[in-house]
Amino acid sequence: MKENITDFKITIRPDTPAGSIIKDVWQYRHLFYFLAWRDILVRYKQTLAGVAWSVVKPLATMIVFTIVFGKLADLPSGKVPYGVMVLAALLPWQFFTNVLSSSGNSLVSNASLVSKVYFPRVIIPVTSVVVALVDFLVAFVLLIGMMLAFGVWPGMAILLLPGFMGIAVLFSLGTGLFVAALNVKYRDFMHLMPFFLQFGLYLSPVGYSSGIVPGHWRFFYSLNPMVGVIDGFRWVLLGQDALVYWPGVFISMVLSLVIFIFGLKFFIRNERDFADVI
Repeated sequence: MKENITDFKITIRPDTPAGSIIKDVWQYRHLFYFLAWRDILVRYKQTLAGVAWSVVKPLATMIVFTIVFGKLADLPSGKVPYGVMVLAALLPWQFFTNVLSSSGNSLVSNASLVSKVYFPRVIIPVTSVVVALVDFLVAFVLLIGMMLAFGVWPGMAILLLPGFMGIAVLFSLGTGLFVAALNVKYRDFMHLMPFFLQFGLYLSPVGYSSGIVPGHWRFFYSLNPMVGVIDGFRWVLLGQDALVYWPGVFISMVLSLVIFIFGLKFFIRNERDFADVI
């Protein structure tokens, strides 16, 4: 007797995106360790040059901003030396730019790996966070040295530093995942990134204190998630001498979480096409 196979149905249901991506990343964690270690070795292969660049870049920017904003424009910095105030903001900003630049171009840079081998593609841009953290720690030593030299001592609020670092990671990685997925299809997009980052540098309170922004503009100014992160870094590192706009910090937390979720979902939605398009 012949069975009627026309009524036979196969239903394929995808795994829950969040649960699936966590499970896959954990399964391929050794690949994550390898890629992260590879990127660190490439950056610090010439140890002196790698460490020097992580120090010279923020130091040079601090000197320029101190001269332009602190001396020529005579902007206030409270009781904190202007250079220390600027460097405390440069650390999270440099972390953000490093993650965004590296993760945004990570899939294209590893095109041969993406197109030939299956693994969770999200691993590649996430490794940029590890490298950026190493650069952050190197520059953080410079900041601590300057704080000791100028007699600036952080209070107990420094225990909240990991929290503000977490906000920076969420915002940086969420933006990086979105840019990485977009850059696979539109290669010219990365050429616009230096312009956006340069523009964002002056829209963020890196070379100046956010306290100079008029009160009726503070809410709109805080829609830039890096404003809350930078204010938080200055507050935990420089103590009461650094003013913090707490509604802005809350806005930064919420926006960073939303951007991370959006960036991750956008990346996962487009992941299936990476191997064909890249």
